[in-house]
Amino acid sequence: MTTDPSTARDLGEVLHPIARRLLAGRTISAGKLGVLGYLSVHGRATATTLAAIQTVSPQAIATAVRELEALGLVVRTPDSEDRRRVWIELTETGRARLTEERAVGLDWLERAIAERLDAEERAHLDNALPALRKLIEGGPIE
Repeated sequence: MTTDPSTARDLGEVLHPIARRLLAGRTISAGKLGVLGYLSVHGRATATTLAAIQTVSPQAIATAVRELEALGLVVRTPDSEDRRRVWIELTETGRARLTEERAVGLDWLERAIAERLDAEERAHLDNALPALRKLIEGGPIE
């Protein structure tokens, strides 16, 4: 079964301004928030794992981790059994900052949904969420 290309185009046109609005007030880049988010869900990780998850180079992750560490949002800890391995862990400050950054823009979205959509439209939006989640599961499509 083939999808109508206009569906993808229309969805992109709708999601882009919503995403821009949600991200407008954030002070940490989406990539760094992705690192913090991954650590908050999965616990400590190596730079290799983070690079693979974020689909960026090891050098890019190393830079991001250094910057996050300088902000006190993550710590690097050598593995006790394999000194070549370094674990990257979220700090409590990092967890709090992730929560703050994720909240940016949500007030606008909550108000927009409440004020601009009727009950039936909100139900349609709720019903579309599982399909939208499936689009991002498993990482990028090659």
